[in-house]
Order: sequence, then C-alpha cells, then structure tokens
Amino acid sequence: MPEAHARSPKRLVMLIVACALFMENLDSTILATALPAIARSLHENPLRLSLAISGYLLSLAIFIPLSGWVADRHGARRVFRAAIILFTLGSVLCGLAQTTPQLVAARVLQGVGGAMMVPVGRLVALRRVPKYEMVSAMAWITIPALIAPIVAPLIGGLIVTYSSWRWIFLINVPIGILGFWLATRYITEQEPGEIRPMDFRGWVILSIGLSSLVFGAELLGKDLLSGGAISALMVLGVVALGLYARHARRQEHPVLQLSLLRLPTFHGAVVGGALFRIGAGASSFLLPLMLQVGFGLTAAASGALTFTGAIGAVMVRARAAQIVRHIGFRRVLLMDVLFGSLLLVLCGLLTAGTPRLLMLLLFTCIGISRSILFTSVNTMAYADVGERDMSYATSFAGTAQQLAMTLGVAVAAQVLHLAALAHGSDLPGAGDFPIAFFVIAGISMTSLWVYWRLPPDAGSSVSGYTSRPAGP
Repeated sequence: MPEAHARSPKRLVMLIVACALFMENLDSTILATALPAIARSLHENPLRLSLAISGYLLSLAIFIPLSGWVADRHGARRVFRAAIILFTLGSVLCGLAQTTPQLVAARVLQGVGGAMMVPVGRLVALRRVPKYEMVSAMAWITIPALIAPIVAPLIGGLIVTYSSWRWIFLINVPIGILGFWLATRYITEQEPGEIRPMDFRGWVILSIGLSSLVFGAELLGKDLLSGGAISALMVLGVVALGLYARHARRQEHPVLQLSLLRLPTFHGAVVGGALFRIGAGASSFLLPLMLQVGFGLTAAASGALTFTGAIGAVMVRARAAQIVRHIGFRRVLLMDVLFGSLLLVLCGLLTAGTPRLLMLLLFTCIGISRSILFTSVNTMAYADVGERDMSYATSFAGTAQQLAMTLGVAVAAQVLHLAALAHGSDLPGAGDFPIAFFVIAGISMTSLWVYWRLPPDAGSSVSGYTSRPAGP
C-alpha cells in the first residue's frame, strides 16, 4: 500500500464513513413517505407494502450481530466496501422492481448490506482515532443518523411529488459508487482483530429472538395479523433472547458479547441510549404524521418544517466535544435527557394554529439536543472497550440501536391506534398525537436512572474531563 495511503487524513475517513451511514439511514426512513405512490404504481394495497419496511428491518436484526465477526475474519475495509456494493445493488433492484415480492426481496438485500455497512463503518473509524480524539470523530459519524430521519420526509415528498418513486432508491447509485471509490482510495486495511470461532448456534437463537421482536413490533396496529399471532411473535422473541442470554454465559466467544455490559460506560451508553432512542424513533415517525394527517400540511411543507432539526444538529456538532470536555459525560447526559424529554412534551402541545416560527424553533432545539446526546453515548460506549473487543462492541451497539428505533415506531403506532379506537375511528386525529408524545417522553425519561448511576468521571479517557474536587 503506498505511503500516501497510510497517511490518509483521519477526518476524510470519518466523512467517507459518515456519508455511507447517511445513505443507509436515509433509505431506512424515506420509504414510508413514498408507500402510497409505490402502492399505486404496483397496484398493491399500501398495508401489504409495509412488508418492504419489515423485510429491511428483519435483515438488519439478523445480520448486524454478525458484522463484528465478519469484519475480524475478512478485514473491516474489505467488508465495508463489499457492504457498499451490496447496498447499492439492492437499491438498483428496488428501483427496477415491478412487483411487491421483487421489491421486498430487494429490500432484504439492501438490509444485508446496511447491516454490515453501519457497524463496520463505525469500526473502520474507531480503529483510526486515538481515544482523546474520539468525541470529535464520533460527532462526524453521528450527524447522518440524526439528519437522515429528519430530511427523509422532505426528500421523499419532493421526489414523489415531482418525479418517480423509483428515484428514492436510484439516487443511492452515484453515492454508492463515489463511496466505494473513496473507501478504496483513502481507507487502508489494518490488521484484523483476533479471529474467533463463529458461534453459529448462538446466532440462530439470537436471530429468531430479534427478528420475532422486530417483526412483531412492526406489525403492531397494522391489522395485517391477528392480535394473538402478534403476541405469540413477541413472546417467542422474548423467550429466544432469554435462551440466548443463557447460551452466551456458557460460550467463550458468543456472537454478541453480553459481558461488555459489565463495563459501566458501555452499559450506560447502550441501555440508556436505547431508552432515549425509543423516543427518537417514535418522534421521527410521529412528527410528519401529525403535521400531515393531524394538521393537514402537505408532505413538502411538513418536511420543510422538520428539516430545521437537521440544521440544529449541524450547528452544535463542532461544540459537542467542548461541552463534554467541560462538564463530563454524566452531566451532559442527565441534562440532555431532561431537556430532550421536555421537547417531546412540547411537541404534544402543538396545534394546527401554533405559529410556524415556534415550530421551527422547537424542531431546531430537538436537533441540537439529539446531536449532543447521541454524540455522547456513541463515544462513551467505546471509552473502556479494549481493542480486541471493539468489533463486538460495534455489533452490540448497532443491534441495540436498531431494536430501540424499531420499538419506538411500534410503540408510537400502537398508542395512536388505541387512541383512535377509543373515539371510534380508524385514523388518528390531531387530538390523539399528544397522548403518543407524552408516552414516549416518559419512556425517554427513564434513561435518567441509568445515567444517574454513572460515576462523575465516566468516559474521561475519551472526553478529557477531569472531575474537580469539592471545595473545603
């Protein structure tokens, strides 16, 4: 490998990984906006087309836990580039699909690529920065996950309104080609981690548990399966995950290292982050729906309002490292959870008559809050993880994040469904959304207990924070 490649700028590597993550996060959320148009084009019931979303989520749930082992076995750079190709190929097939089964199959292929691209991309970045630069690096990587769900309704609405829905997928092609070339040119392969034996049995048990939970959660409130069947799926998922926990304790090299939860920083980031992400996933689903169904705005107008959240996220990116260095992870997380949960409550108090300027200010604050919190938890998670366990940590964190975001959407959909049924309607009205926002705000608030238990100097090896002794 040429010497110039070995000295490739770390920030450029972060940007390459961030772009790939943006592509995956955008595609995982943009489809909902285009479902009605796709249904008309394929002469299909929109409810059945939700299988295109479910298939993608199932692929992520099944293959994310494998990503760490695959990266160690074949090299993170090689797997990252292959994942970009697979995701781009799946995008092309989605854009060319002529029937619902073809679209679902292409989305499953996309999901396999995304399952490898996100955690392995994060691993590529983490292995290239020293601990003291990790907060700044993670700020770059966190932005795509924040911006994509916010801009998805705007981009999806514009594409569906002024062009063909197929471009929702085909726009990934030039991004994928550029990403593959940049990864080939500027990302060097490093020595792989310890190659451990594949825990195939554990992966099967874990896949059954995660896929049952994700699929069951995705079907809540959609009337595609009976309540009994959905309950059975959810119970199967919980039982399978319990069996996996028992299996993992007896395995030297389980596919998902539950022993990482013994690290206070990793436990706090994964468990507390998952509880807060339930609210984030739910609000990304609720806000466009409330603005369009509840307040009667167009998809483009709704997207233009929520887009200010992306502006807020970008505004604070450069300050995240300074804030954490000044007051430490624990204080940042405690204050941000309180602030972020309050913002969700305020979303529930919005009405069609609320001045647009106040909405813009609220959505901007949401972007700022999530940028700080997700940068913090995504960095703190790896503060005390050793190099040999880094690939397993990225797989674990990616799995928890995906499950939390999915459960957030499911909880929000179910609360809306029940609220609508309470007044004899099949569709939610403007008065049903406050209940949903108050519920998810309460769930997000529970992460306070997790962060309260952290030591004051948690993650100081990556934040640079030094706790000050109490005065006399």
